[in-house]
Amino acid sequence: MGVPVAQKVLLVNTNQIKPPVVPLALDYLASALRQKEFEVDLLDLCFCQDFAPEIRRYLAQNSVSAIAITLRNTDDTHFAGQDFFIPQLKEITDCLRANTSAPLILGGAGFSIMPQAILEYCGLGLGIWGEGEASLPLLLRKLNAGEDYRDVPGLVYRGEKGFHRNPPEYLNLKNMPAPERVTVDNRRYFGEGGMGSIETKRGCSKGCIYCADPLGKGRKVRCRSPESVADEIEALLGMGIDHLHFGDSEFNLPPSHAEQVCLELIKRGLGSRLRWYAYLSPVPFSRELALLFQRAGCAGINFGADSGNDVMLRTLGRDFTVEDLEHTAGICHREGIIFMYDLLLGGPGETRESLKQTIETMKRLSPSRVGASIGVRVFPGTKMAKLVKGEGPIAESPNLHGVRDEKFFAPVFYLSSALGEDAPGYLASLISGDERFFSAFADGGDQNYNYNQNLILVEAIRDGYRGAFWDILRRLSESKAL
Repeated sequence: MGVPVAQKVLLVNTNQIKPPVVPLALDYLASALRQKEFEVDLLDLCFCQDFAPEIRRYLAQNSVSAIAITLRNTDDTHFAGQDFFIPQLKEITDCLRANTSAPLILGGAGFSIMPQAILEYCGLGLGIWGEGEASLPLLLRKLNAGEDYRDVPGLVYRGEKGFHRNPPEYLNLKNMPAPERVTVDNRRYFGEGGMGSIETKRGCSKGCIYCADPLGKGRKVRCRSPESVADEIEALLGMGIDHLHFGDSEFNLPPSHAEQVCLELIKRGLGSRLRWYAYLSPVPFSRELALLFQRAGCAGINFGADSGNDVMLRTLGRDFTVEDLEHTAGICHREGIIFMYDLLLGGPGETRESLKQTIETMKRLSPSRVGASIGVRVFPGTKMAKLVKGEGPIAESPNLHGVRDEKFFAPVFYLSSALGEDAPGYLASLISGDERFFSAFADGGDQNYNYNQNLILVEAIRDGYRGAFWDILRRLSESKAL
């Protein structure tokens, strides 16, 4: 017998950026729901030109007990772009609400940053912030049974006196089996997005003042078993997906876990079949770890460097120095590892001199590529938001650009007024003509570091390029120089 209609759940992916990014969390969530004996459908709006007909068509043909909608990003977090995704989310939820009486439940990494505000904006009353694998099935069971659901961990709900947010209950990932990767069309995402995705851990204990990751994933690092990670990779390889990105905040924290994952991949002979990329902290990073990465199939590393100035690194809450960046770069150069340093420029205390020093440091260290992002998106709940409020009235701040809102709901960026009126122009003058730098303000479209609606990347992937977006842009640039 089939699962009763009352147990059928519809998952909706609202992320429409291009190149498309695989909705990894929905694949994981669907696997958890099926383990709890729910039937799951996915309505993936990523590939829709017009989402309304797709929504109406599905709901006219199917009955569901609930609809869970994910918001991966609130906006593109780029000062030059400032593309705000929440208004489109509301259009989607409005369309869903007009075509079904099933409860709508919001979730996702972007939602978890400011859940009450997003629910209020969309006119909805239910959401789950943080992880949904345990909380969503529990919520659905209680809704279907007509039971009081207000004690569900991570639940955000509208009460008589406004919204209430329950504390989350984070999963123990150590014994989690490899999730099924059968709900999302991973083959299509690989074909049109150029890489697959996987998560080996969740949470981050670092103190970066701007980062919203810990708001949804917690500040305690929770690791999956290396065996589970390798099982999932083997399943993806079986689909023909041989380029992957580890979606961890920083894959090498803790380094022992990264080593164990690599050793498991090597043990199974996957290093020669796989090309993978990862985000890393510049420390700790050793020659031994670098060599292990290479044997396990590493194709490139994106280090979160943020700055090449020690004062700015401390201000941003980073726990490494320029000397550490020099050490990491030296290892990568000696071992022939393709690597990138990601910069976050214009934060509190940034001056023209500190910015110039950072660019000079990057040129001296000569990573394969440098992502030069200027302007720091201020998210609610971060140390950055607290700092900004401490500087005085939001409406009068000379450092803020965008929508000046006490809740930091719409895109608003911190750009130090000490950089002068044309900070982007000053940055462009410092990196002009240097193909190692990605920046929206650099000369040439192939240096645009905004991955939202990046048609150059879309075309390159269509032509057969695979891998991390930054590395595809690097290879495109080098092929043109030949």
